[in-house]
Amino acid sequence: MASPLPTHPLGSAADLDPLLAAIGDARVVLLGEASHGTHEYYTWRAALSKRLIQEKGVSFIAVEGDWPDCFEVNAAIKQDQAAHGSAAQLLQTFNRWPTWMWGNWEMAALTEWLQRHNQAHPAAQRVGFYGLDVYSLWESLQEVLHYAEQQGDGAMAAARQAFGCFEPYSSDPQEYARAVAFVSEDCHDEVNGLLRTLRRQAATRTYATLSEREQAFAAEQNALVAVNAERYYKAMLRGGGASWNVRDEHMMETLTRLLDLHGPESKAIVWAHNTHIGDARHTDMRREDMVNIGQLAREQLGRENVFSVGFGSYQGSVIAGKEWGAPWERMTVPPATRNSWEDLLHRQLGGENALLLSSEIRHDARLAESVGHRAIGVVYQPQFERFGNYVPSLLPDRYDAFLFIDHTRALHPLVIEGEQHSPPDLYPWGE
Repeated sequence: MASPLPTHPLGSAADLDPLLAAIGDARVVLLGEASHGTHEYYTWRAALSKRLIQEKGVSFIAVEGDWPDCFEVNAAIKQDQAAHGSAAQLLQTFNRWPTWMWGNWEMAALTEWLQRHNQAHPAAQRVGFYGLDVYSLWESLQEVLHYAEQQGDGAMAAARQAFGCFEPYSSDPQEYARAVAFVSEDCHDEVNGLLRTLRRQAATRTYATLSEREQAFAAEQNALVAVNAERYYKAMLRGGGASWNVRDEHMMETLTRLLDLHGPESKAIVWAHNTHIGDARHTDMRREDMVNIGQLAREQLGRENVFSVGFGSYQGSVIAGKEWGAPWERMTVPPATRNSWEDLLHRQLGGENALLLSSEIRHDARLAESVGHRAIGVVYQPQFERFGNYVPSLLPDRYDAFLFIDHTRALHPLVIEGEQHSPPDLYPWGE
């Protein structure tokens, strides 16, 4: 570049001060990642999340994870005394592929911190941890059935009817989608009936504590997951961008419900991939009529109430699978392609890390055109990266800030030989 972009040094949690100032009083802070398997993305998001909780009064963290598993973590970190063993044991609940996304030592460290933080505060002020995703159709139906049986109320019949409708498909949502693709009979009416029943019941009841409200909310949320998952898996079979939109619209609906649950003064942090939290209108997703939570949050909550932070790196290593369902591997991330966003920052910074604020770079004419920005998913084949892992983006509009870590390392899945009982040194700045 002829003249350097303005940047801020990024070496320790204290270097996040300019970012905290830029976030201001935003109600929702969206924290991205350029892969689902990079150590630094998790640790920097954790460092920022801790400061937002302590300094901005954030009410909960919502992540790109399944509702039932995350709600189990939520319940555990809000207890007065730990009853679940270690954080690493608690995170074994994330047993659906890709297990490493939330079952890792980086998350175990954050989980332990959240529990310690919560124990120092009254129950009504304890920070929550929730899942935004839509995949857990079968698990969510099981949770609703269990809740209805415990309550012994009118929802039991609706829960059993919905559960029974899916039972012939051996708990495989994709098998269900294939079976109903070309016939009129499906389980749409059953899951929608279940959701209506739970909502009618909730409208007639009062709850004395947030914990009681959460339990009823969780049952309704699991029914909502079943409704939208049923739509998602059928849309996925048809192809195109429809299933993506069902998923991100569900994430946004869940986020809005959580904000309502916690009250008008509540604040939230969202952890999800850059492709979810960076405004889709400023990428090539727009041409395919695809939306994401970054776009929807700005539209529905107001631009001034949402602050999005993207992440990226030039090279390093990552945890991913070679195909869907494959065992995780520690893979090499090659140097970014020439003239990509990551390559431009690498050449300017000479290998240093940096924080960029969109307000300081938005008017740079060189960024008025789309620039390729790397995105690595749970499935990754480095040798083919340049053919499909770069999203054309208007970076200053896609995000409000960007954390660039030049060289990143793979995160640490919980099940690693020799590391099960000795967490790695996660914070190079001594946290």
